[in-house]
Amino acid sequence: MTLRSDVSDLWNRYQDGLTAADATADDADTLDAFLAALEAGEVRAAEKTGGDVTSWAANEWVKRGILLNFGLRATEPREYGGVRYHDVLPLRDTADLGERGTRNTPDGTAIRRGAYLGSDCIMMSPSFVNVGAYVGDGTLVDSCDTVGSCAQLGANVKLGANTLIGGVLEPVEDAPVIIEDGVSLGAGCRVTSGFRVGEDSIVGENTLLTPRIPVYDLVEEEVIYGHLPAERRAFTRMVESSVGDHDLFEGGAYKPAVVATHVEEETLEATQREDALRE
Repeated sequence: MTLRSDVSDLWNRYQDGLTAADATADDADTLDAFLAALEAGEVRAAEKTGGDVTSWAANEWVKRGILLNFGLRATEPREYGGVRYHDVLPLRDTADLGERGTRNTPDGTAIRRGAYLGSDCIMMSPSFVNVGAYVGDGTLVDSCDTVGSCAQLGANVKLGANTLIGGVLEPVEDAPVIIEDGVSLGAGCRVTSGFRVGEDSIVGENTLLTPRIPVYDLVEEEVIYGHLPAERRAFTRMVESSVGDHDLFEGGAYKPAVVATHVEEETLEATQREDALRE
C-alpha cells in the first residue's frame, strides 16, 4: 500500500470512531511516516495545477493526515531547551538542516514536526513554523514571524519582521495561504485565510491580505479578491465605506483596501537580496 492509501484508510477508521486510545503501533508508524514525508518535502498540503496563482488546490488527503496526527495522538509532557511544555507533536529534529545550509538561530526558533524547510533558508529568532508548512529554498523567515499550518512559501521569499502567514486545516478542501517564488513581504504584513500572492510581488509593510479585502489592480484595471497577481507592488490604502455617510461617523467612515501597481525598478533595488547571507 502507498502512504496515501494508508492515510486514507486511517482517516476512514477515524471517521468511524477510532480514538487515540485505540490506535495501534502500526497506526502510529503511519502517522510518523506521514510526518517524515512532509519534512522531506515529498508530500505537500497544496499543489499548483496551472500557470496562474489562482490555480493552487488543496491536497485533501495531506490535510487529513495532519488532522489525524492531532486526533490520534495524546497530549504529552515534553521538554525543549530545559522548558517543559505539553503538546500532541514534538518539535522537529533539525539535524538535517545544517547539511542543506539552512540556519535557525537559538533561543526562540521553533519548528514543529511535519514542517519542511528547503536549502539555504534562514530562520531568525523568535519565529515559528507550524505543521504542514512548506518553506522553499533561500527563504528568509525573520524575527517574530509565524508561518502557519499548511502555508506554502516558495523559493527566495523574504518575510519582513513581525509578519504573520496564517494557517488553515479546516475545512480540508480549503487551500492554505500561498506565497510564490521571489515574493517580498514588508515588516508587519498579515496574509490570512488562504490568500495567494503571485511570484515576484512586493508588498508594503503592515499590509493585510485576506479574501475579504478588495485588491484594486491598477495594471489590469480590475478589482479582485483572494489573490495578488504576479509581479505587483501592493500597499494599503483606505477607501470610502458603505456606511460613510452615517451620522455616527463625523467626516465619513473608511475601510482598508489594497492597491496593486507595476513593480518599479527602485522598488526592486530596495528589496534586493544579498547572496552573501545564503552562502
